[in-house]
Amino acid sequence: MLQTDVFNANVLANTNILIIMTIATSKKKILVMGVGNTLMQDDGIGVHVSQSFKSEHSSESRFRILDGGTIGLSLLPEIEDADAVVIVDASEIGERPGAMRVFRNREIDRQLSGKKKTVHEVALADLFSAAAIRGRCPAERALIAIQPASTGLGMEPTPDVQAAIPQACQAIDQLTRGWLGE
Repeated sequence: MLQTDVFNANVLANTNILIIMTIATSKKKILVMGVGNTLMQDDGIGVHVSQSFKSEHSSESRFRILDGGTIGLSLLPEIEDADAVVIVDASEIGERPGAMRVFRNREIDRQLSGKKKTVHEVALADLFSAAAIRGRCPAERALIAIQPASTGLGMEPTPDVQAAIPQACQAIDQLTRGWLGE
């Protein structure tokens, strides 16, 4: 074998490794999880948003879209397996009903620390803490918080909160596209 052939073989091998590494690193595991109780009007908005997002993106394999319900530690493997996670939930953010705020990474920790306003906030804080203790917390995290109007009994969100669903789906889309470098 000539010196040139050895050089070309090494370049080709390194190029193939680089291509494989690029493909592997671009395949982030993204979890989109809506949480809440759909029997309590606006409390279930996270689940309604995740269902709407799933219907719009049902053919895409780049997301794992999950109904997290009222959250539990059984969801820890889902959180730990993700490279990035978007959680959608009703949250007291001190705004008008249906208003939405996006909290990212450490902002989530600040939002969830201190006095907890909902059972979901306690459970979500516990999930992220458990994943962090085990060294498996997703590198990218976002919480899409929607201000509820009513958490009384009822199967559907109130009109103002229901109207936030398209905006929340757009926020999920923007976050995930950014994480995927699109």
